Amino acid sequence: MVARPATGQSGDGADRGGRGHLFASGYSVANAVDAKTGKLLWTYDPKAPEAAGDKLRQGWGSRGIAWWNGKVYIGTQDGRLIAIDAKTGQPVWSKRTFAEDEPRFISGPPRVFDGKVIIGHGGADSGPIRGYVTTYDAETGEQLWRFHTVPGNPADGFESEAMEMAAETWSGEWWKYGGGGNVWNAMTYDAEQDLVLLGTGNGAPWNHKIRSDGKGDNLFLCSIVALDAKTGEYRWHYQINPGESWDFNASMDMELAELTIDGKPRKVVMTAPKNGFYYVIDRTNGKLISAEPFVTVTWAKDIDKQTGRPIEIDNVRYQDGPVTFQPTPVGAHSWLPMAYSPQSGLAYIPTLDLEVTFDDTGTTKDNFEWAGRMGLTSGVGYAVSIPEGASNTGYLTAYDPVAQKVAWRVPMDVPFSGGAMATAGGLVFQGRVNDDFTAYDAKSGTVLWTFDARAPVIAPPITYTVDGEQYVTVIAGMGTSPGLFGPMTAQFGIDYRTQARRVLTFRLGANGTLPAKVPYTAVAFDDPDYAPDAALAAHGSQLFASRCGVCHGGGAIAGGTAPDLRTSAIVASPDAFRSVVSDGALVPMGMPVFGELSRRDLAALRQYVRDQAALLRSGEKASTSVGAN
Repeated sequence: MVARPATGQSGDGADRGGRGHLFASGYSVANAVDAKTGKLLWTYDPKAPEAAGDKLRQGWGSRGIAWWNGKVYIGTQDGRLIAIDAKTGQPVWSKRTFAEDEPRFISGPPRVFDGKVIIGHGGADSGPIRGYVTTYDAETGEQLWRFHTVPGNPADGFESEAMEMAAETWSGEWWKYGGGGNVWNAMTYDAEQDLVLLGTGNGAPWNHKIRSDGKGDNLFLCSIVALDAKTGEYRWHYQINPGESWDFNASMDMELAELTIDGKPRKVVMTAPKNGFYYVIDRTNGKLISAEPFVTVTWAKDIDKQTGRPIEIDNVRYQDGPVTFQPTPVGAHSWLPMAYSPQSGLAYIPTLDLEVTFDDTGTTKDNFEWAGRMGLTSGVGYAVSIPEGASNTGYLTAYDPVAQKVAWRVPMDVPFSGGAMATAGGLVFQGRVNDDFTAYDAKSGTVLWTFDARAPVIAPPITYTVDGEQYVTVIAGMGTSPGLFGPMTAQFGIDYRTQARRVLTFRLGANGTLPAKVPYTAVAFDDPDYAPDAALAAHGSQLFASRCGVCHGGGAIAGGTAPDLRTSAIVASPDAFRSVVSDGALVPMGMPVFGELSRRDLAALRQYVRDQAALLRSGEKASTSVGAN
């Protein structure tokens, strides 16, 4: 096999109408390369950072693109859906999917089906957002329909009977908090039923006691929702976590299949969401067929097969103080897609095995407020960590949806193994943060081949043929949400500035090579005037957690998505720090501007980073937990 380097970061696909390989890099930059040679054909940059404003504070760039009938479709951080000519790289049409002043953003890929393109958005972790999806004519960009995922203010009337029904499951003045339910990732098309299936997100805020007085199931949060593909009308739903309280959203990818269960063929949709249970659901009516754990689950004892509801453990809603359980808000399975092979009958899940502690002591409905300007706000304190004594933090898990059990699993010693792909040749491909790109036997999990990518591989691979030859392509380089987990991945020396970002393409019989990897060890910047100030740093820690950690890593230990601030000379200078953080000197490079921060806020934020740099300088071991207050 051969590796052909090119620039790239996340999200890819093949142009089925030609020889182009299409991928997204950075903030919604679309690229096309020759699928056989890797030659760059064109690049289209929508200049999303410059247009995004506060929206740049959430999301980590583009998670992918879509293709249909000679056009490439991409969503931008600032809320545009753009159709691009796949041959020339020139925009064909552009539509704004939400108002410029709304605290929403797009990081997930659009999906195309039956001549239509559908897009959702994120934002429910940082503001009073009411989720929805919008469907457009893929050729012209004309809006066809929109479906809201949670109800709005009853005084304004309801858009549909579905919203009127959903409102009965909410309490208090939920609309003042937005509600949430954003569809930022999971959407799929069931052509047989002519249904669009949505995987909806968490509540806004997470804390059920705040947004809905602790009452009601809060439809359609954390649900699979089926809509008529032509009209957007509600058909059925299955709610995975009624009254969601932990960011256990249903935004992970969904697989369609026909399985023989109890001797009868069943048309099913399958998903492995954050909560650790693998769901098999009848996609003709939304009825639960099975739900069993695919990883360590301690937050619930089981799923009641009659009602479909989880049987929760005591105090899981942290009503009586702190509670610790598995899995976590990061998920037993994050957005990195699983794969399903009809040949082996197994699903292959990039699995996380971490624990979380929740505690909302001191937080009430009366004193809750959004951080503002798209700062992370959950309404509850939480910390994600590696379970004490654990040697593994995750797996590549092969799950049998008919037998309802794990068939095999490959242990991973670091979180965030990459998206999976199963092939008709009986292989499963997956990358890892430790630079491995590996092919496994689909039936047994035996390692058959491993390639040193000289960079983290978390993106899902694809496969395609050109001139009768099969190729496998994957994007190498750290991007998107795993960068938050720098405290857990620091051992691999993933540096934002020096890591190799490449599109790697393989074929049998090729003999390409990669240059050696440049070793990296974080070295703290010189700071001769540093002096500790515990009170100021404590204020800075809160600011960092809500505004900075999402890109620069928990505890200011970066995971490769953004620079490690403990090593940045910019922090050493108060003037340089202010020019970047407050004045927006690096906005074109993807660094948001935080103009609302006061001089004291800036001093506190800088003090906190200087403290973390001092820890690095002293060689003191930092915490590996990640979370927020």
